[in-house]
Amino acid sequence: MYLEIVSPEATLFAGEVTSVTVPGVEGEFQMLNNHAAIVSLLQEGHVKFDGSASLSEAHASKFSKDANGKTMLHITSGTVEMKDNRIIVLAD
Repeated sequence: MYLEIVSPEATLFAGEVTSVTVPGVEGEFQMLNNHAAIVSLLQEGHVKFDGSASLSEAHASKFSKDANGKTMLHITSGTVEMKDNRIIVLAD
């Protein structure tokens, strides 16, 4: 599936991933391939994803790895939309 993480300043990440975990306002949840369509508000926390993350040099410093090797990005709020194996995270 395809993940795009967009901030007000720039597109921070765009690429193929195998799973995405986001901090929803009702709790953290994970999306996998062929997940049902969803739109949700996000709260402060980490967007985590698995896959062959190829981060641009301009934004690589914003990302880190967790203990399980997932790439993660700290956000303060945002929204997520999943539809047709395409996830768009609008993050602050």
